[in-house]
Parts: sequence; C-alpha cells; structure tokens
Amino acid sequence: MNLLSPEIKKFTSGSSMIRKMFEAGIELKKKFGEDNVYDFSLGNPDLAPPLSVKEALEELASEADRPFALGYMPNAGYAETRSALAEKITQEQNVNTPPENIVATCGAAGGLNVLFRAVLSAGDEVICPSPYFVEYGFYVGNFGGKLVPVKTKLPDFSLDLEAIDRAINSNTRAIIINSPNNPTGQIYTKDEISALGEILKSHSAKHGRPIFLVSDEPYRFLNFDNVEIPSVFEAYEVSIVIGSFSKSLSLAGERIGYVAVNPALENSAELMNGLIMTNRILGFVNAPAVAQKLIQKCLHSEVDVKIYAGRRDLMAQVLDNAGIEYIMPRGAFYFFPKSPVADEKIFIDALLKERILAVSGAGFGMPGYFRLAFCVDEKSIINSAESFKRAVAAVK
Repeated sequence: MNLLSPEIKKFTSGSSMIRKMFEAGIELKKKFGEDNVYDFSLGNPDLAPPLSVKEALEELASEADRPFALGYMPNAGYAETRSALAEKITQEQNVNTPPENIVATCGAAGGLNVLFRAVLSAGDEVICPSPYFVEYGFYVGNFGGKLVPVKTKLPDFSLDLEAIDRAINSNTRAIIINSPNNPTGQIYTKDEISALGEILKSHSAKHGRPIFLVSDEPYRFLNFDNVEIPSVFEAYEVSIVIGSFSKSLSLAGERIGYVAVNPALENSAELMNGLIMTNRILGFVNAPAVAQKLIQKCLHSEVDVKIYAGRRDLMAQVLDNAGIEYIMPRGAFYFFPKSPVADEKIFIDALLKERILAVSGAGFGMPGYFRLAFCVDEKSIINSAESFKRAVAAVK
C-alpha cells in the first residue's frame, strides 16, 4: 500500500544523517550513560537563554489574561516586532531597511520555504556553495526547484567565484550563501561578496530576469575572530537576508526568524506581498505570538559568545592531539575536519565504536570530511580526547 508520494518516500528513505546520528546518541546514552557518550552530531545550543528571556516570559505571562493577548495578527507579524527587526537589520546591513520590507517567520527554515515558494517555478535552479546545510535541497525541492551545489576552494572553503559563474544559466533563479557557514565555520569576505554581486548583475541582465542572492545568517553573531561580515544589501540590489534567534538567544524550539528584502530592489513591495501570502498559505499563518513578543524585548541580548569561543579552542586541541586535519572555523559552532581515511563513513563508524557521534560530510555535499558540533559542555569535549585518538588509530 502506497501511503506516501514518490518524492517524500525518496526523502524519508535517505533522511537527515544528522537526525539519525542524534537519535543513535539517545540510545547510546541510555546504555552507557550521558557522561560516557560524546555527542557532536546536532547543532542544538546547550547554553541557557539570556536572563532577559526569562524576564520577558514572566512579563508576558502577567499580561496573558488580556483579550487577544496571544490572538491573530497580521500575517507579516506584529508591527512592533517588524520595527524592532528593521533597526537590527539596518545596523547589520548598513542599509536603511523599513519594517515594510520584513516578514517575521517560523525560524530561518520557515523563512527559506516562504521565499522559495514565492519565487521558484518548476525547473528553476538554486546554486549553493558546497559543503552546505543539508536541508537546502529539501527546501528547494519542495517547490519544484533543483539545488545545484558548487564546490568551494580547498583547503579554506572560500567561494569559487569562477565555478559559480560557470554554473549560472537561464534556469538559475537564486544563489544561497550561509555565512558564517554551517558546516565549515567560514565567513566570506567583502571582496568575495562584492564579486559575487557583480557576477549576478551580469547574468541577470544576460538572461532577462533577476537572480536572487539569498543570505542565510542565523550564525551572524558567532564571529570569533571579529572579522567583517559583509552586507549583501550593499553588494547587490536583488538580495534577501534570512535569519533567526535559535542560536543567539538559545530559542531553537521557539521557531522565530525573519525574511528581510533589500529596499533597493525594484518593486520590492510586490515581492513582500508574495512573501506575506506564502507565509499564510504554507500553513505558518504567522510566526508564534510569544516568540515575536520575546524578541521585541530581547533583540539586543545574546548568549555569551566567549563560551563558544572557548569550546572552539578546546575542540581544536582535541583534534590536534588526535592528528586530525582541519581549518579553524571563524564562526558558527562547527568543525568540518578532513577524514583520516578517504571514505569518511569508515571513520564515522570508528568514532561510533568509541561512543563519539559525528556526521558524515557526504550529507553536506562533501565526502571525505565530517562535521562536529561543539555546542556541548566543555567536559564532553575534553573527555572525548582519548576516544578520538583510538578512532584514528583504528583506521590507519
């Protein structure tokens, strides 16, 4: 009996390796105990939200007995939320961005689906630098599009602009970048983004329709080396910024994010109308009321970045001592090391025998590598050191 569509059946048969490894970790922890399993599989922030979140929740609870306190709202979100987001995005992008160019969404994932529903037609292509966040292919495929990965330059995972230029054709509708990057931690430079903008301008004119530059920025605040995170709004008019507060406020379960459209985009109001429409018809209707009110009050708070920076340094020491090659991540909270053996799945299995959970690079579009999420407590990172050494020795 066929209960699923062919597309979803295919997706579920090869569903996210990250989630599979995360679920395997739950079973290992039951068997060996929490302290004896080193779970680096899922980017699930373990830091408590800032105190301002608790205080805001208490304030919201005191107001919850008012009529319509948590009722329906405009599909784009509360006016106060959009105004607060406009101030934040204006500061980050260095371009005056009005509230009318922002939609509050159910996380960055919701925002990406809202956008792709609004702009993609069957057969459209979306280019992304590889390695890339594993769900991009699903989000694009949801609406008949095709994800086209373009490999980044090794060893530092910088943009291969010439390869991106070659990959663009008449079917290209968008390019999505993620900086700071999941899984590599790379932050693309201003020169890279400016050059990418020029490439997209040229091809948009050549093919007679705009190519969107989509910047997925949930890790923007995790910038360990204080390097510049360039503005895509300044670099290219047909640009969109998508973000969330899952990491900065440790609100991953609250599903609150946004889509911001460059005000320099010609006829941006038309795109905004489309985004507001797709936010509704995809079933999100609007971003959660509690989460929207939370970020109104907590927008300028964030978890302590120094804690993640310290964990990055600890993870680097563990990898150094095990003889594993890697590029130091500039941002986000992931390492993307090179596997000691060509088939990284062999090494993933060796790690699993040592009760270390990591994720194969193949799922991110780059076999031969693996991902480690260091948003875990320091003790787990330190205690994993000997297990990493044994896993490396087992495959050499």
